[in-house]
Order: sequence, then C-alpha cells, then structure tokens
Amino acid sequence: MRVPKLKQKPKPHGLKQQAELLLRLQLESNPESLCLVRATLQRAAEIVHFPEPDSRAIVRSVDEALANVIRHAYKGKPGLPIEITCRRLAGNAEKKTSRGLEIVLCDCGLAVDPKKLRGRPLEEIRPGGLGLHFIKQSMDVVEFHRKNGRNLLRLVKYVPPSQPANESQGE
Repeated sequence: MRVPKLKQKPKPHGLKQQAELLLRLQLESNPESLCLVRATLQRAAEIVHFPEPDSRAIVRSVDEALANVIRHAYKGKPGLPIEITCRRLAGNAEKKTSRGLEIVLCDCGLAVDPKKLRGRPLEEIRPGGLGLHFIKQSMDVVEFHRKNGRNLLRLVKYVPPSQPANESQGE
C-alpha cells in the first residue's frame, strides 16, 4: 500500500502573533507512536514554562485528538500520515498577546463535518465520547477546518500570567 505524502505544510489558521517553530513531527497512524508524541509534547510544554496541570492538559488534549484521527478519520487503518507542528507563541505586552503553545494536527483522512464535532451529552453516563469536551475545556483555542483534502486541527494554550512573588496569596 502506498502512503500518501503531506505535500503542503499546514499554515496555522488565524495566527496573528509571532511564533517560533519548536518541532514538526511526521508519524503514521499507529497507536503505539502516541507515547512518543506524549513525551515530546510534555517536554515542549516544559520549555514554554507551563505549570504542571496545564502541561498534562495539553498532552492529554493532543493525545485524544490523535486517537480520534486514527480511530475516525483513518478508520483504524495503520500507516497513514499525520503531521504535528508545534510553535512557541511569543507574548507581546503592547499588542496584548500572551505567550503560549500552538499545536496543529494535519491528516489526510475522511472529511469531518464540523457540525458533527460534538461530544456526547455530559448527562449520558457511559464510557467514551467525552474527548472533545475535554479538549475544548483544556485548550484556549480549538479550530478545525479542511483545506486541500486535509483536516487541520489547531490547538492553542496560553501560559497563565504569573503572580509576583511578593503578592499576598490570601489568608
């Protein structure tokens, strides 16, 4: 079987602030490779100085999104291309932008109807179907679109403002 190549590099949708490429990973739709992605993203989140809970949320969100690509866009078929681009967003006080991390997932899988990108109702108690809720709750920006036969998912998490060391934490 011939694996289609991702010919055009994904351009982040709506990126208005300065960004530095941290990494670009090209992998195949293989669930075993997810552990490598998790470790790499954990380190990228550390480099950008996210607090530990935010780092875990970023890693879990990307892991869930990749699992959805493998399961739904590629119908569980192994060996198909997925590209992950990770950029550090530089904050700018003048432009009132925050520093953070932008992650773009790109696949050549089945087209997804954005209207159907909803998790199941939270009141339904059963396993599965909550990944999209978690991603939207954990990330500051979640954008999905299809361009030139490819699915693009853009996830952004901003670093929370740090508190000055001498500021009172309350009584």
